[in-house]
Amino acid sequence: MKLRGAALRSWLQAPALELAPQLLGAVLTTHRPDGRVTLRITEVEAYEGALDPGSHAYRGPTLRNGVMFGEPGHLYVYRHLGLHHCANLVCGPVGRASAVLLRAGQVIGGADIARTRRTGAGVCRTDPDLARGPARLTVALALAAADDGVDVCGPRGSVTLAVSLGSAANEVSSGPRVGVSGAGGDADAFPWRFWSSGEPTVSAYRRAP
Repeated sequence: MKLRGAALRSWLQAPALELAPQLLGAVLTTHRPDGRVTLRITEVEAYEGALDPGSHAYRGPTLRNGVMFGEPGHLYVYRHLGLHHCANLVCGPVGRASAVLLRAGQVIGGADIARTRRTGAGVCRTDPDLARGPARLTVALALAAADDGVDVCGPRGSVTLAVSLGSAANEVSSGPRVGVSGAGGDADAFPWRFWSSGEPTVSAYRRAP
């Protein structure tokens, strides 16, 4: 069963920690003037707002994180360290800042377009590297700050998400989140990174400095 539109938004009302492993295998597509790129999500991280010291929303709403407190099914896009963008899928009920960071994916449509975008922004040696890591993923999909708040549940939007129930990764691995410092980086308390086991597009783990 493929979820889109209202059915998808309803499904996304669950907490990020519950949804994150189920989003592995979901398909995300961006529609841009230079073409369409589609990827299959292979790695994610869950962030649970006020319950999670690693979350941008841990201390409440701000101008930057406001989208996280809104309706599920929208993207929270932010610039990390002033260098690159990261994209998160907002989930959970309105008022509870729950989101899933999209860490990596396998490009399954528009690979030539994604490669042109990636080589224009830096080095891209292999196809598995096209969207291997959150910064590479946003470049491959041409996601930027202007996409903060965009709705992915609409059938004809600039960014669309499709989830097929029962098609999630057969084997899912989990572990600590990448680059999260402080209490939120505790590997035992927050093993909230999930990835498709054995998938070459999954990014390398790095501890926070």
